[in-house]
Amino acid sequence: MDRSSQTADVGPRPAVVEHVATPRGELVLRRAGDHFEIIRDGVFLMDTRGGRSERALVEAALEGRRSARLLIGGLGVGFSLQAAVSSPEASEIVVVEIERAVVRWCGGYLRRTNGDCLRDGRVLVVVSDLLEYLRRAGDRFDAICLDIDNGPEWLSAPDNAVLYSGAGLRELARHLLPGGALAVWSFAPSESFAARLQGIFRDVAVLAFPVARGPDDVVYLARAPDDC
Repeated sequence: MDRSSQTADVGPRPAVVEHVATPRGELVLRRAGDHFEIIRDGVFLMDTRGGRSERALVEAALEGRRSARLLIGGLGVGFSLQAAVSSPEASEIVVVEIERAVVRWCGGYLRRTNGDCLRDGRVLVVVSDLLEYLRRAGDRFDAICLDIDNGPEWLSAPDNAVLYSGAGLRELARHLLPGGALAVWSFAPSESFAARLQGIFRDVAVLAFPVARGPDDVVYLARAPDDC
């Protein structure tokens, strides 16, 4: 989730557009000039500035594939989904987002920023916890993109840690077709998370995206075994 709003030195002061109480805390949508920000319990999650690494998450997962079934875990402001609907490689796109308000904001306040991507006919949006959806649906995909919270070690919601654990990664692997790709967005590099990936997947690559201040945004790209 892009951090560029945290690096800006000047600009309009953000104003609250809407706040929503959820079982996971308060979500706030703010507007600063032409841009929007989403905050959870005072912790920055994402904004509509930039989006380079979020789009790269999907582009890397789909590279070289044809007629791919794609799962995106976490809708955010819609940049990853926008990249997916812009790709001819994606034939079916399932987006799992736990916060109904985020889906509504993406299709409303944010639609001009994300290209109104929710209206693409290939897109199915499911409001659910990702792991609960996977266990219930049993589907398998050519590619899974995970962009939930701020990555494996910088969580605003502690319950999300299970997604990035060995058990969570094994569950994701079970829902990939043989040779399928898993791409994971992270606020910063994590050696321990990379090691967990390498223990379950193969051909693990780390793609870095420099930001103005602080550590690089990172996309981890891994491939499921051909016989999974």
